Amino acid sequence: MNSTQILLWDVLPYVTIAVFVVGMLWRFRYDKFGWTTRSSQLYERSLLRIASPLFHLGMLAVVAGHVVGLLIPESWTNAVGVSEHFYHLNAVALGAVAGAATLVGVAMLVYRRRTTGPVFAATTKNDKTMYVFLLAAICLGLVATMTGAGVLGDGYNYRETVSVWFRSIFILQPQGELMADTPLAFRVHALAGMALFMVWPFTRLVHAFSAPLGYLFRPYVVYRTRSASTAGNRTPRPGWDRTNA
Repeated sequence: MNSTQILLWDVLPYVTIAVFVVGMLWRFRYDKFGWTTRSSQLYERSLLRIASPLFHLGMLAVVAGHVVGLLIPESWTNAVGVSEHFYHLNAVALGAVAGAATLVGVAMLVYRRRTTGPVFAATTKNDKTMYVFLLAAICLGLVATMTGAGVLGDGYNYRETVSVWFRSIFILQPQGELMADTPLAFRVHALAGMALFMVWPFTRLVHAFSAPLGYLFRPYVVYRTRSASTAGNRTPRPGWDRTNA
């Protein structure tokens, strides 16, 4: 490998991890009140109720597909009787559906943000940058999926190269040479993914790592009506008598 390939596939992944981890810790330490999606639901709901579930459910399926495809070795699926052909067909079919749902969902979110006045007014330059990186990663992921399926080329088994390279990063034995000869679509998608993770801590995407665990244990919220039509029908209780003051 030449020096450029070493920097891209042996060094850049660790830079990405360092920026992501340090950035998340910094954001949590110094910007807890900014750790939010800055919801715009009050401004517009019709498009949001379709676009948001479509994007989030599609993204969950995409993440699950990446976990299976990158972290589980091909030898493991072969050992349980899942042939490469069967795995490939299911991965391509489910990946294409999940990717398309994610793309349509994020496209609707961008359209909503651009055409709804109050939502557009609340959109920052940071948000626009985030959407560029997010859309690039999603679109390039779909191109890589189609390339692996043979729709855009002769087909490619990424689990023999890309997946092995990905796992080698986490065992501190990077095998960047495996990425040198992979199809361009996979290399560009990997670079776009690393770029997305480097900007992640500094955008509203941080909310993906927020788990409202306290919600599971909070007490019930009791609502009481204060309408004039019903207030006079209740039996007065000690401590709740109305005064004329």
